[in-house]
Amino acid sequence: MRNPLFLKSGDYDAVTEERPRGGGARLLSLLGLLQSRADWAGPALATRLGVSTRTVRSDVERLRELGYPVHATPGSGGGYRLGAGARLPPLILDDEEAIAVAVGLRTAAVGTVGGIEETSLRALAKLEQVLPTRLRPRVAVLSAYTVPVPGAGPVVDGEVLVTLAVACRDQVRLRFDYRDHDGAETLRDTEPHRLVATGRRWYLVAWDVARQDWRTFRVDRLSLRVPSGPAFAARPLPAGDVITYVTHGVASVLGPWRTTAHVRAPAATVADLVPSVARVEHLDDTGCLLHIGAATPLLLAVYLAALGLDFTVDGPSELLEELDAVATRCAAATLSH
Repeated sequence: MRNPLFLKSGDYDAVTEERPRGGGARLLSLLGLLQSRADWAGPALATRLGVSTRTVRSDVERLRELGYPVHATPGSGGGYRLGAGARLPPLILDDEEAIAVAVGLRTAAVGTVGGIEETSLRALAKLEQVLPTRLRPRVAVLSAYTVPVPGAGPVVDGEVLVTLAVACRDQVRLRFDYRDHDGAETLRDTEPHRLVATGRRWYLVAWDVARQDWRTFRVDRLSLRVPSGPAFAARPLPAGDVITYVTHGVASVLGPWRTTAHVRAPAATVADLVPSVARVEHLDDTGCLLHIGAATPLLLAVYLAALGLDFTVDGPSELLEELDAVATRCAAATLSH
């Protein structure tokens, strides 16, 4: 392990840039290895530490005496695992890991998750205080020459994110009030599947019980109702790729000019024709709703005209004007021949 950073915890309250000598150094190295992955075979630990398997067993017993729960599996294929305990083991970071944590904490302080800004800054101050001298200039230059853009996206409550994540893990239904982009609120009963962060926004992918279909919900637009509902059985996500599903769902509201067109064709047919800036909603075997957005009313009109299918739209008025203009131009082009 390269240049470990030892942070104050439990029996070790000294911060040093150099490895402590003797058994204490080996115990810290053993802890670092146990933290780096879930399971270790005894011979593999012995090789990494440069000691015998008997010494590894002795060091494991010493860690247990200090209060760290190290679980062992007997036999030739056995090994060791660091369990959760009452005390926090010393956190051992190499140079790259320490810088990554510092950058992550600084980013979190101006990120889109509310309630963790002050906590992130406190943790960052503690980390910078104990950083080895050789690392401080590297972290300082990142701080001095990086300008984060605050408010890059709507802020979400950290506790809400935790509640949603727990519901996804435990597979329990959630009910919440949801506000769409037009401000209309509806009560949703869902089976939560995954949380997806795009960098600007947080989304919940869930099965909408009433609509019997998958939906993507912006976390900043939902208000949870408690308690949570009953458990549910997990179901496979369409296409099996939650990132692709969210990307296509988010694309349906991209662009300042949006409309919903009633297309007289099956949803599957329309889905094969539309660009990634559209979302198709099934109605019946003969029709669907096309939620589509574009940068300009003209581009939106072109998308709709390019379908080659019968459709109706109610607005906005700028789109209707561009549709009339496109129809006039197309008719004039035909007459010119």
